[in-house]
Amino acid sequence: MRLVPPPISLLPVLTVFSLLCAFSPVSGWRPWPHLRTNSSDLYAGSKKFEGSSEFVHLRYHMGPVLTANITVHTIWYGTWQKSQKKIIREFINSISAIRSTHPSVAGWWKTVQLYTDQTGANISRTVRLGEEKNDRFYSHGKSLTRLSIQSVIKSAVTARSKPLPINPKSGLYLLLTSDDVYVQDFCGQVCGFHYFTFPSIVGYTLPYAWVGNSAKLCPGVCAYPFAVPNYIPGLKPKKSPNGDVGVDGMISVIGHEIAELATNPLVNAWYAGQDPTSPVEIADLCEGIYGTGGGGSYTGQLLEGHDGATYNMNGIRRRYLVQWLWSHVVSYCSGPNALDQ
Repeated sequence: MRLVPPPISLLPVLTVFSLLCAFSPVSGWRPWPHLRTNSSDLYAGSKKFEGSSEFVHLRYHMGPVLTANITVHTIWYGTWQKSQKKIIREFINSISAIRSTHPSVAGWWKTVQLYTDQTGANISRTVRLGEEKNDRFYSHGKSLTRLSIQSVIKSAVTARSKPLPINPKSGLYLLLTSDDVYVQDFCGQVCGFHYFTFPSIVGYTLPYAWVGNSAKLCPGVCAYPFAVPNYIPGLKPKKSPNGDVGVDGMISVIGHEIAELATNPLVNAWYAGQDPTSPVEIADLCEGIYGTGGGGSYTGQLLEGHDGATYNMNGIRRRYLVQWLWSHVVSYCSGPNALDQ
């Protein structure tokens, strides 16, 4: 879920701050601490089963979607290893890969491409890496609020040396925090979120997403199923495909947020629900579903490599586990299999 405030020009600063603090969490299954249960039926806590459209009414609210070629500008906040950056960069590059082994990340993105704007133009098939900014000295500290995240973005686009380009129509700004950084509501309610920057803070209205590395803070929640919480007995973690539990867990959240930014960049385009302050978007509807039969805490049918690693789609050179997305054409959660031809 994402909070949609009224137009910023009509809101006093205090109201904006209050609304941000009231931001609703994603409506989907993860092993959130408040959902602890001693029940042996781990699947009882969710109604989000693959193929179910019982209460889903996704519709278009006439706002813009990203029909031009999409450029992802990344801000690396905190301490990052080169190997971690490489895993994430290769995932983003894989979205538009022409030739990838089936099932592929590019096939997964075809579900996103089916969404259109009011002119009938489809979301772009092209997603590419743009400029990057390193904030290795934690310019805004190691504990960030939703408002200070926007300040980090402002610092990146207004830097004296090599600022990130301003591209409101097709640029996405991806803020990634390292495993020693806490963000407001991280681990307890969210693993990532997207929104748009306020001109009063950043100077521009820019679609952005934040995703955190949960390796030290809550891998059993935000890196699930590569880590599992202690309070779920008998559940064993899966082996991550790229050997980094925190970053492999981030990949699905990054995919989740990029897909929703493309279909709902200003939080007034594609979403379900009658309440504009808590829309449910195309990835929220399939939270926790990674394969056929998924629902509840069951991820669905996954692939297992010769090395024992778990994944569900292929990138250019790597394997990834990425959640499925809601297809408004067929009204159920869809992976790369149906469209990856």
